Amino acid sequence: MTTTPIRWGILGPGSIAHSFVKGLQVLPDAQVAAAGSRDRDRAAAFARQYDIPHAHGSYEDLARDPDVDIIYVATPHPAHLTGALMAIEAGKAVLVEKPFTVNATEAAQLIDAARRARVFAMEAMWSRFVPAMVKVRGWLASGAPGQILQVKADFGFRCGWDPDSRLLNRELGGGALLDVGVYTLSFASMVLGAQPSRISGMAHIGATGVDEQFFATLGYGEDVFASISGAVRASTPHDAWIVGTQGRIHIPQFWRATSATLSIEGKPDERIDCPIEATGYNYEAAEAMRCMRAGMLESDTMPLDETLAIMKTMDTIRQPWGLRYPGE
Repeated sequence: MTTTPIRWGILGPGSIAHSFVKGLQVLPDAQVAAAGSRDRDRAAAFARQYDIPHAHGSYEDLARDPDVDIIYVATPHPAHLTGALMAIEAGKAVLVEKPFTVNATEAAQLIDAARRARVFAMEAMWSRFVPAMVKVRGWLASGAPGQILQVKADFGFRCGWDPDSRLLNRELGGGALLDVGVYTLSFASMVLGAQPSRISGMAHIGATGVDEQFFATLGYGEDVFASISGAVRASTPHDAWIVGTQGRIHIPQFWRATSATLSIEGKPDERIDCPIEATGYNYEAAEAMRCMRAGMLESDTMPLDETLAIMKTMDTIRQPWGLRYPGE
């Protein structure tokens, strides 16, 4: 039985878009139909590299392309809202790179637009869909580690010093919380199924006005805690731990997990190894296409209300730092 391909448009041909398209190439029911950029030459070069039929010199033209079913929004963070809204207004489904937007107000606006237009929308939190993380969710659903008491996750790397780069420029949504902290928060949200009622944290605001590193402690009720950290100027192990009353789960390199270990008191450790196929972005794309084929408007693995709740938590974390982005 032949399945009609779902046709993708790529909005913003930056580095992450290259990884995403390489992931799409291993999905037999996916077709990359068009690429769009504010720079037509850049869109054309991207299209040539991946044998994409159409290249557009504006986001508007990409959104209006009748040969596109869903648009992957891969622009810098502050441009996510406008690019996604263009696509939604043109009746296109959207997969929007994390963080979904720069703040909860924008996220609510985007979600409301998608729901009013009745088009599929999802945050591209790719790490939720890799096979190892699917297995971890299975362990949690089975109650294997017992009642969860603690979650710990860190994600930090040291970027080069370029004040105009996406990572360090406040006008481009730079800083650790938006770029990598979102992974740690989304992980805690996935494990605990809730957002914190108590938050304390601190950050180092660097010379360019963004958080170069941060730490936060989150409280869920009286006896459940999460400890998260992120950095763009400090390299960390990228480990995650889930600690329960019966045991614990360790996930090395949790944001691109290929293995995990379940340790239960009195039993041998259970380790799973799950290599990532292609770039790993294929798994989130497959989820988006599964939902679209089923007539679903959002994913039950990365639901829109959870995306909004995580963004509200991020806003709360950075509020005491005095960190504001353009338009806030």
